[in-house]
Amino acid sequence: MKTMLEYDSRLDPPCISTHPCTPCTPLTDGSRRNAIDNTAWDAPLERLLDDVYAFARTGPREHDDWGRDVLNIMDRSVTDPRGRQALERQIDRAGRENIRPAYPFLPLTAEQVRRWTFPVTAGAAAELLASLTQEWFFEPRPVRARADRDDVLADACSVLSRFGADADFRTSSDLARTCASPDFLAGELVGGHPFTDHVMDLGLLAVSTDEVGVFWSFNAN
Repeated sequence: MKTMLEYDSRLDPPCISTHPCTPCTPLTDGSRRNAIDNTAWDAPLERLLDDVYAFARTGPREHDDWGRDVLNIMDRSVTDPRGRQALERQIDRAGRENIRPAYPFLPLTAEQVRRWTFPVTAGAAAELLASLTQEWFFEPRPVRARADRDDVLADACSVLSRFGADADFRTSSDLARTCASPDFLAGELVGGHPFTDHVMDLGLLAVSTDEVGVFWSFNAN
């Protein structure tokens, strides 16, 4: 039987988030999976990540060790169990064909995926996904200052709602090393341990009992 991630908030020092956190509201149809149609996934995902160098794919949860499922998604060996859209850049096509299927991701192990990511709350995960719509540096329209900030966050919540109210979220950001609810919109993107060949990168993982989502932003400059 697949188990969910175990996280005891008592192990972390207290942290105070200065941002209002609006929880994602899952859409359910009484089944184990959240009901979400193509419109509720494809359109928000495109609005969030279509203009930046990013990767967004979802695959089935097939292992008790969710890190193995993350690797399957990174190397494109599995497809979205619901047939939903994936986002990745054609700029990586040569690397995928000539270097490794997971390019630009490094050759990783499941243990490294677990060790180099940190748990975050659902609200923080939504803000992190919203922040990935930004450029890495000198972003002219940071989400925190945009008039449509609430709309961007709503798109992030819509995307993450497919994973359900009991989903676990993890990030590679160093901001989450000591706090499960950092303010990801307060400043520029902050990466952590490198997962790719690029200068910097930042990722979000969504893990449910049935599905795993991988959302990643790359700084290639």
